[in-house]
Amino acid sequence: MKKICIVTGTRAEYGLLKPVIDKVNHADTMELQLVVTGMHLSPEFGLTYREIEEDGYPISAKIEMLLSSDTDVGVTKSMGVALLGFADYFEGNRPDIVVLLGDRYEALMAATAAMMARIPIAHIHGGETTQGAVDEAIRHSITKMSQLHFTATEAYRKRVIQLGEPPENVYCVGALGVENVKAVPLLDRKALEDAIGFTFRPPTIMVTYHPVTLENKTAGEQFANLLDVIGRHGELQVIFTKANADPDGRIVNRMIDDYVEKNPARCAAYTSLGQLRYLSALQFCDLALGNSSSGIIEVPSFGIPTVDIGDRQKGRVSADSVIHCGNGETDIERALEQAMSQTFKDSIRSVKNPYEGSHTSRQIVEVIEEALNRGIGLKKKFYDIKAVPGEEGCR
Repeated sequence: MKKICIVTGTRAEYGLLKPVIDKVNHADTMELQLVVTGMHLSPEFGLTYREIEEDGYPISAKIEMLLSSDTDVGVTKSMGVALLGFADYFEGNRPDIVVLLGDRYEALMAATAAMMARIPIAHIHGGETTQGAVDEAIRHSITKMSQLHFTATEAYRKRVIQLGEPPENVYCVGALGVENVKAVPLLDRKALEDAIGFTFRPPTIMVTYHPVTLENKTAGEQFANLLDVIGRHGELQVIFTKANADPDGRIVNRMIDDYVEKNPARCAAYTSLGQLRYLSALQFCDLALGNSSSGIIEVPSFGIPTVDIGDRQKGRVSADSVIHCGNGETDIERALEQAMSQTFKDSIRSVKNPYEGSHTSRQIVEVIEEALNRGIGLKKKFYDIKAVPGEEGCR
C-alpha cells in the first residue's frame, strides 16, 4: 500500500481536491493520509474540517497554525508554527508522496517540510500567474520543490517546463474545479434556498473579494469601491462569500457584515458555502464579481459573465466570458454594466472554458500511482530551454 498524503488548508481547496481524495480513499493499492490545517481548524472561518468528517473521509492529522491575527507578522508566525507541525507529522508518518494544490502559504510550509524530509511532492495547478498576490512566488517555489506536476492548461505546462522541470514529469490535465462543475449533482433551487436561507430572484450576483497581498493595505479602499457600485444597483441581489485568512482579510469580512446588516432584504453573507452549495448557487446567479480564482476557472462553465477586479488574478488564462477591470469605482461600474448587458450575455452563451480537461482527477491519481510503482527520484536535472543561437553568453 502506497501512503498518499493530501494536505488541505482552506474550504475552496478541499472542494477542488475532493475527487482526488475520494479516488485515493477507495483505491485498493493506496492508503490515504489526509492532513487538515489552516482555516479548516479556525472557528472564525467555520471549523470546516467538520465538513470533511461529514463527507466520511478519515483525517490523519490536524496541524494547527492560525494565530489570532491577519497582519503580515501574524501570518508569517503562523507559517512558522505550520512548518514545525508538518516536520513532526512527516517524521512520524513517512508518506510515499505528498499531494499539494495551488499557492497558499499553508501548502508552502507543507512542501518545505516534505522536501527536507526527502518525500516526493505532486503539485496541482502549477505554472499559473497571479501578479497581484504573494501566491505568485509561493506557487513557483512549490513547483521547484516538486517531482510531479499537474497543470490546468497547456500554457501553464509550458511555463512549468520553462522553470526547468523535465517535460516527462509535467502533465496537462485540466482544472479539478471544472471537473467538479460537470460531475457534482447540483441542488435544485428550492433545496438550495432551504439550505442557505436565501431566495434567488434575478438579477443575483456572487461576490468574492480577497485582499491583494502584494499591495500595502489597499483592501478596505478597494472593497469600498466595489460596495459603492453595488449600492447604486438596488435591483441586484448579492451573495457574499467571505475572504480567506490573508493579511487584511478581516477588514473585508467586517465590511461585508456591515453591508449585509444594512441591506438584509437583498444581501446574504457566508463564511463557507462548501463546494456543493457554492456551485449550486452559481447556476442561479447572473454573474460573478470580485477577484477570486473561481471567477476565472469555474464560473465560465456556467455560461455567465465574470467581472475580475484589479491585479490579484492578473496573468491567468481567461475565457471570453471574463471581463477584467481596474479597482476604481468607474472601472467596476463600466465592467458591471457590460457584464449585465444582453449583448454580452448573448455573446458568451457557448463560451469555451480553457480549463476544461478530461477525467482530471483520474489522470492525477493514475499518474501518481504509476510514478510510485516505478520509483520517484528526488534528484532533478534542470531542464534547459534551448538557447537562441548567438544569445548564449552575457551581454
